[in-house]
Order: sequence, then structure tokens, then C-alpha cells
Amino acid sequence: MKLEYDLNAYVEKIKNNPSYFQTFINKQSLATGVLVLQPGEEDTQEPHDSDEVYLVLSGDGFLKINNKDYKVSKDKLFFVAKDVEHYFHGNTKELKVLYFFGGPDS
Repeated sequence: MKLEYDLNAYVEKIKNNPSYFQTFINKQSLATGVLVLQPGEEDTQEPHDSDEVYLVLSGDGFLKINNKDYKVSKDKLFFVAKDVEHYFHGNTKELKVLYFFGGPDS
């Protein structure tokens, strides 16, 4: 079982892939990954089956949760309950976010 992860390696995978996110831990009790959105790139995620936490690593913009916008910036942490509509938008810089699911990434 892998215990150490290099986020930069997963960010590079995203740059060479059509997907804007990469889940690198996906267990029954926890999933973790990184999301990278370029300015103007659309976040197309749907509500999830598990609670989720986002940690903003860099960038700007907003996270819409239940039709309310929350300003994102480095080191901000957000909680999104399962089955709640949410998505990032309005970033003018590259946005990098670490995410954690309280269950598998489904």
C-alpha cells in the first residue's frame, strides 16, 4: 500500500490529460485527489455520494454551494455535504485544490 504521494506529479498528469482532477487515494472510507482549473475552464462536477472537504492550495475564484458563492483563496478550507450541488467558477488564475471524500470517489 502506497503511503507517500507527490502532488506535483498528479498536477502534471492533469496537464497531460483531458480531465481537470486526479484522485490518487480511493478507498472505501476515504478518497483524496487534486483538482486544477485553468482560468475560464468549467468545473462540471455533480453532487457526490459522500461528504467532501476542499483545501485551496493556490488560485482564486469562487465555490458555489447551494446557490451561494464563497470566495476561494490559498489556505481556505470548505466543507460540502453529500448530495449538495457545488462547483468552482470565476477563477482568473490557475486554481489548485486538494479534496477529501468521506468515502470512495464515486
